[in-house]
Amino acid sequence: MRRIRRTLGSYVCACAALGLSNGAAAESGDGGWQFNLMPYLWFPAVTGSIDTNVEGLPGPLGGTPRQLEVSGTVNPDNYLSNLDMAFMLTGEARKGNWAILTDIIYADLGSQDTRIRNVTGPMGATPRVARDTKTDMNSIIWTFAGGYRVADEAPWSLDLIGGFRYLELNNDLTVDFTDERGRLLGSTKASMDQSNWDGIIGIRSEYSVRNTPWFVPFYADIGTGSSDLTWQALLGLGYRFDWGEATLAWRAIGYEFDGNDADLTLSGPALGVGFRW
Repeated sequence: MRRIRRTLGSYVCACAALGLSNGAAAESGDGGWQFNLMPYLWFPAVTGSIDTNVEGLPGPLGGTPRQLEVSGTVNPDNYLSNLDMAFMLTGEARKGNWAILTDIIYADLGSQDTRIRNVTGPMGATPRVARDTKTDMNSIIWTFAGGYRVADEAPWSLDLIGGFRYLELNNDLTVDFTDERGRLLGSTKASMDQSNWDGIIGIRSEYSVRNTPWFVPFYADIGTGSSDLTWQALLGLGYRFDWGEATLAWRAIGYEFDGNDADLTLSGPALGVGFRW
């Protein structure tokens, strides 16, 4: 399987789970703690690749490929109609230059139709993929980090962050393979179950448009640990109110795993409303 490129640039630049929180909340006049809590909605396309063994598939030159790389995508229009459950919340506590950041995502997508992007076997074999391809997925992604503001000169602010991200993932992909006449050749069920702790480092920045309530948040982090690689990022547009702010962003989270040479990317638009006190 081809690995996700080890860079923050892959289309997952959109948001890190923490990024929806306002990165430049004004300090309170008495120097005390300030808090920001933001529930949000995220509509990612879920794209993954995994190596899996399949019996009975004829390969090129009459061989029988035993191992195939399968990559597929589940889009929001597939899972929104029968989403079992989802919960998304991010928060920040800040005092002076110091901040504590946390974000939690829980999603149970149930059984969803999946669009297969590619099936590759030995010598480039690409068996035909049948009509019925399903993904069962539920996950918890929790990020917790501390931050320190190293630059705060209007209109820019910049925080350095460090912490960890936890992933609990149960993901099964079922694929049927057919010949040109639609006859079933074989089936496979590939599992991408994970329970991973990873350390992360990153940056969080914000540009405030002068003399307006508009601002542009940006976030990026990268890390490793139980996973070979994890990363996330955000680029958005926000609007401040007296009581908080609203943010629209393109966000994503990516993983590379040891087991079955698998990778996973979640990427799509997000909308959050934050409350300050």
